[in-house]
Amino acid sequence: MVKGSNVGLASLSEDVGSVMVSLGWSSPTGEGDADVSVLLLAADGRVRSDADFYFYNNPVAADGSVHLLGKTPTANGSEDRITFDLTAIPADVEQVVVAASRYNGARFGDFDDVRMTLADGSGESLLRFSIEDAGAVGALLFGEFYRRSGDWRFRAIGQGYEAGLAGLAQDYGVDIDDDAEEAEAAAPQPEGPARAGYAAPEAASAVEAAAPPLTASRPAPAPASAPVPAPAVVAAPAPVAAAPLPAAAAATAAVSALAPACAPAAPADREGGGPSTPASEAVPRPRTAKKKVTLPKVARKSLADNDTWRAARLFPVSALKNDRDRETRATSVLLSVMAQVPEFGRRLTAAFGAPAGRTETFTEVSLPNGNSPRRPDGVIRVERAGKLWTALVETKTNGNPLKSEQVQAYVDIAARRGYEAVVTLSNDVELEGSPLVEVKVDGRRKHKVALRHLSWADVTHQARMLIRHEGVGNAAHAWLLQELLHYLQHENSGCHGFQNMGPAWVPVRNGIDDETLCQGDRRAVDVVESWERLVRQVCLRLGGELGQKVLPVQRTKRGTGPSERRAELADRLCLAGRLDSELRIEGSSGILALGADLRTGKLRTSIGIAAPEQGSPLTWAKRLVRDLSDAPADLHVETLLADGAAGPRGTLERLRREPGDILPRDNAAISGFRLSLFRGMGNTRGNAESGFIRSVDEAVDRFHDHVVVHLDRRIGSVRR
Repeated sequence: MVKGSNVGLASLSEDVGSVMVSLGWSSPTGEGDADVSVLLLAADGRVRSDADFYFYNNPVAADGSVHLLGKTPTANGSEDRITFDLTAIPADVEQVVVAASRYNGARFGDFDDVRMTLADGSGESLLRFSIEDAGAVGALLFGEFYRRSGDWRFRAIGQGYEAGLAGLAQDYGVDIDDDAEEAEAAAPQPEGPARAGYAAPEAASAVEAAAPPLTASRPAPAPASAPVPAPAVVAAPAPVAAAPLPAAAAATAAVSALAPACAPAAPADREGGGPSTPASEAVPRPRTAKKKVTLPKVARKSLADNDTWRAARLFPVSALKNDRDRETRATSVLLSVMAQVPEFGRRLTAAFGAPAGRTETFTEVSLPNGNSPRRPDGVIRVERAGKLWTALVETKTNGNPLKSEQVQAYVDIAARRGYEAVVTLSNDVELEGSPLVEVKVDGRRKHKVALRHLSWADVTHQARMLIRHEGVGNAAHAWLLQELLHYLQHENSGCHGFQNMGPAWVPVRNGIDDETLCQGDRRAVDVVESWERLVRQVCLRLGGELGQKVLPVQRTKRGTGPSERRAELADRLCLAGRLDSELRIEGSSGILALGADLRTGKLRTSIGIAAPEQGSPLTWAKRLVRDLSDAPADLHVETLLADGAAGPRGTLERLRREPGDILPRDNAAISGFRLSLFRGMGNTRGNAESGFIRSVDEAVDRFHDHVVVHLDRRIGSVRR
């Protein structure tokens, strides 16, 4: 699509009751990100209440109509994905706006390949909209869904707000707390539109022009709506009593969690001229939901006489004797929790394209298939408005691979019976451009079946995020998720995620040792794919523990596909004997680099920090040593010089005595410092005690826990 064009969804696909929108961008440096948001607008072009504003701290609509799924790694960076159940959008909502905003003064013009794609319920891509001229805007409107004669249409917008998220939220009637309103009232209010150059598309037809337009200037204030009653909250264990807050302070405290997303640095001056109000003083702070039940920070003291007593578990693992038992038990455990914990079930089924509705799950199902009935491991069925959405489930545990012929049979059965999806579950991680199983689609069939994959690491990540960080509806749901987590993490469950670097691992390592590995060797590509799977699993595990987004950084040229990128990395592996990746941890002071040198058998974890803008180099060195007072003594510190030359380096143990040893003798300009930890990597390809995968997990955990968390947050990140 091009900017200003529009299209009816029904003309693109028959399966548009549920759609998925993906917003993506790439950065030349691999750094920088944005937060997505969705606004539901009534006929007057404004939200009905603050509850109609969805963002990272309010990601799911109660009726399931909107679900922000978060970021997913792609070949050229990452994508933010949002599912919409258009059949569940309330009747008084006329428009659904899809936007994104940057923070800390960043602009969308700094990005490459700013794009949006739309897929139907089966996962088939329907349209793509690329924005080539995003410009110096802090918030960007990608597009909008709107009703026309009972059907949904989509319009490509591609315009933004110089004032960032503040201008966007205010334009659509999102409430601002008392403090922000007072600060904005005290600041000069220039005339002119807040949005950077948005106008209704000139190419729109007369029928399209009759649609409620997105206003180019701030509309007149609508009557204040009645406040939404706060839901009842189930108290978490060991509650802490809090003194009553004044009204203004309470309003500010209730929305403080949104501040990082709503403070994209000082908004740019409006087109009418005049100074702008600092974002820290005038940012929209929509009300957020009450905190839900999460796990207590400290476990209660056990009543057992000694450590040999084992707590009774809802999902026991002691009776699991073979792979078939593990697959059957794992399927039943997962599907039962999905049906009983709505937040968890919806979080998984939304990614499959399922609508929001009453969910039931089944195991040991027999489906007719000629003379030999097929028995999928499970069935997920969702009912909404009298219509059924059905997915067949095929499960593998303990590292067993999915079988193409088995999955193909389930896809064929699903197509014949009018089911919507086949969901595969295994320890493997699916990569873009490298499907785990090859399935043929009969183009003559009108009904399409979506093939979705979920790794056990994904399941564990989603459960951990809910019960440790985001919360669930009540204590019983939290307990069920805790029991699920205990089961998945038990050594006998077979659901431990990616645990094997594959059959090519040992031959490639041997080929690097004896220098017989040549460029173009397919085994090197297999190792690169295994490394990518491992890194993505590390991101899931670390993100679940921290409650923050952790994503791999992929620095590639625009237009490079997954296969070309992996071939290039494989050639680099053959020449240098190294595997390298980078991880961006939300809120950390830099990008964590992870490298495996197969020649020396060493793992390196490192992070770069920029030199402060003020003070002398000796002051910088002393401050750095002070900030790292609790870091390991074997931490390596390297000085980065502005001209790119190698600078002094040394261990933290030595620098604690003489911080000045890290400074160059010729007073060369310093751009920053790189901090690194080294450790030996495991010899075996799996996750055994001496395995490579375990050594990578331990290296990342040690570096984050003993280095990253102790860095001064005021130190900026340096480009590597």
